[in-house]
Amino acid sequence: MTTNSAPTTALTHIAQLVTNDPSLGEGPLGLIQDAAVVIDGDRIAWVGPSGKAPATDNAVDAGGRAVIPGFVDSHSHLVFAGDRTEEFNARMSGRPYSAGGIRTTVAATRAAGDDVLRANVARYLAEGLRQGTTTQETKSGYGLTVEDEARALRIAAEQTDEVTFLGAHIVPPDHADDPAGYVDLVTGPMLDACAPHARWVDVFCERGAFDGDQARAILTAGAAKGLVPRVHANQLGHGPGVQLAVELGAASADHCTHLTDADVDALAGSETVATLLPGAEFSTRATWPDARRLLDAGATVALSTDCNPGSSFTSSMPFCIALAVRDMGMTPDEAVWSATAGGARALRRTDVGRITPGARADLALLDAPSHVHLAYRPGVPLVSAVWHKGVRV
Repeated sequence: MTTNSAPTTALTHIAQLVTNDPSLGEGPLGLIQDAAVVIDGDRIAWVGPSGKAPATDNAVDAGGRAVIPGFVDSHSHLVFAGDRTEEFNARMSGRPYSAGGIRTTVAATRAAGDDVLRANVARYLAEGLRQGTTTQETKSGYGLTVEDEARALRIAAEQTDEVTFLGAHIVPPDHADDPAGYVDLVTGPMLDACAPHARWVDVFCERGAFDGDQARAILTAGAAKGLVPRVHANQLGHGPGVQLAVELGAASADHCTHLTDADVDALAGSETVATLLPGAEFSTRATWPDARRLLDAGATVALSTDCNPGSSFTSSMPFCIALAVRDMGMTPDEAVWSATAGGARALRRTDVGRITPGARADLALLDAPSHVHLAYRPGVPLVSAVWHKGVRV
């Protein structure tokens, strides 16, 4: 079975295959028992029972282990320098800490050379890939000058297709007395410099960052430049972020920790994905998002790591799955779907997050007979092999 010059490969004797296509198997995950997958180049060519797999150039015996789609991590902040260990240690030890949080990272990132930032992005992408993440979004937001934001996006775009302009992360210290002037900078010269390197525009719509009117101006300006909105929404308290995301047709509203009934209804009645980031709550001992409430209302939910040096320094999607099941009311099936197909929805991608003919050949082989082990055995490195764009990595 060869349709081009690339060799074909069959993964056979898969105990349980998560396809995320109900037409191919059982339930919302489209589960197939004793399954096989055929890879042709960078695409999935065939899915079905192991005993019916067509002949291929190569074969890999899964040995009765599970295969899932590669994780789709739709929210991270990987372009940074510096370290905030002392801040985390103080927070976890109940001690006051007066350092500047995001501002500390901004200072370190501005001072770092391109090679340092580039190496950090590569390191964290590779770290995620080893744990099964085959699609990774990442943002700017630690430069907060025209030059440094554009630099961050150029470096990110070298290594991932999913790049987000987050000039509106905070108002930097050098504009502390003129937040309106900073919004003008973000929506003017900074956006002009950054838009060619990004697909998305984001804003931290929160008390102490940007209010609803400022966020609307920033997202609207980004959309006029061809960038699709996403919103950091309702993380620290109730606010306008979720409603604004739905109003503007944002791809996702991220965090969604503090929601009114109207917020839940708005998400459930829209195409905007509620992206939940349990690593942030774990690392700050904050209130957990109520995934059960969103799912029962009919909202689409994604899970992501929020990998960043301050509030969620993890690149592990399996860890986030375990947290979501343990503390956010999700079933193991829902959490795995949200970490794969849900993330793809949040990035408006149809070629990833599923194992179906024509999809990109992104797969993770688990050292376990079922995807449920991702929550059942938290902290255990269960991803034993990863295929990214058809290549075993």
